[in-house]
Amino acid sequence: MAIVDVVKYNGGPDVFAWKFPNEALSTWTQLIVNESQEAILLKGGRVADVLGPGRHVLDTANLPILSKLINIPFGGRSPFTAEVWYINKVHSMNIKWGTPTPIQLQDPKYKVFLPLRSFGQFGIQVVEPKQFLVKMVGTLPVFDRDSIEKFFRGLYLTKVKDAIASYLVKKGISALEINAYLVELSEHLREEMVPVFGEYGIQLLRFNVNNINVPEDDPGVIKLKAALAKRAEMDIVGFSYVQERSFDAMEGAATNPGQGNSMMGAGIGMAMGAGIGNVMGNQMNQMAQGMNINPMGQGQNIKKCPECNIDMAATARFCPDCGGDSHNPRPAGPSADDATCADCGEAFSKKYRFCPGCSKPYTPCRGCGEDMAAGGQACKACGRAAPKSCSKCDAVLENDRARFCPECGESLVSLCSGCNTPIEGSPRFCLECGMKL
Repeated sequence: MAIVDVVKYNGGPDVFAWKFPNEALSTWTQLIVNESQEAILLKGGRVADVLGPGRHVLDTANLPILSKLINIPFGGRSPFTAEVWYINKVHSMNIKWGTPTPIQLQDPKYKVFLPLRSFGQFGIQVVEPKQFLVKMVGTLPVFDRDSIEKFFRGLYLTKVKDAIASYLVKKGISALEINAYLVELSEHLREEMVPVFGEYGIQLLRFNVNNINVPEDDPGVIKLKAALAKRAEMDIVGFSYVQERSFDAMEGAATNPGQGNSMMGAGIGMAMGAGIGNVMGNQMNQMAQGMNINPMGQGQNIKKCPECNIDMAATARFCPDCGGDSHNPRPAGPSADDATCADCGEAFSKKYRFCPGCSKPYTPCRGCGEDMAAGGQACKACGRAAPKSCSKCDAVLENDRARFCPECGESLVSLCSGCNTPIEGSPRFCLECGMKL
């Protein structure tokens, strides 16, 4: 075997560790190390020296450690065998990583199991060549980018799965929304992976998560996206799932008049089980009145208020609309057949909502029928309170007992401060204790 006089790097650009193929060296051999490299000289399986960038001559004057490992005659050229390793310390920023199979995780927001795939890249630099050579390279002749990817694949897959799951739970976000947090997640994963790479003399420069997605053909994903699309449609239209189901029930009852009683009874029973019986009951009652049927025998359990003549529960003492005491009624307020416009003086029927003379809006008092469009807290003729309006959309509430606004669906239910009884609509007095609301 010929004795080598010059040793220099001849590996590829993606190589982290490269072994010079010839081990037959001699004193006075020139060893060339490029910038961003270090050369490690091994003799007898042990590290003899670590050489930095530049031109080095293997001589006992420059490398005193050789005199302890080999027998060099005075003034002569002595051959010896040794291994020379080149370690590249360049920044390698485009090492790909990814999950070959989807990761099954439970979505913390929607509580369904979703398969996730994640992809990205990371960048490294060898900062401890001796530690890197001893712990990772071993006896391999070449250690390149593919070797790095294969070696760390099992480690980063475990870390990525745990980090993504813990991050989703901690933040309380859905897996479908995770792509909005890729920068934070990437930094979180880098902090988790730094000690793993550092054990082998490698500095992790960055660990980027470029994309996290779910398979579009997965049944759980298809069902979840369909539900989210339905919810978005309801939000745009302006009604909830409860209201949609009640609308469907009313439509079915309207198309089957002969089955109105049984359908409404079943619909109200199911709605009560879901906590929405009153909503559907009111809507069914209004529909039944238009169909001239008596749902569930309500006429036997109601009575007329002696002051404002509205329907009220037979067991209630105080009217939910005017607060009148049914045990001690007071005289009812005045009433008239026609209304008179406050602006132009035009007389017109109270069934109109605008003055036929000047088109001014007409809001009739539900006690006496006089115009209340001019504003105020009560009717100037009979003193009855003005109609309530929705706090969200300002719609006038024709039915004070309504639990939801007919325009925007806003909840109108509150509790009595005296007896903590639920208050339906906007009554002025509690039905149970008579406290003014």
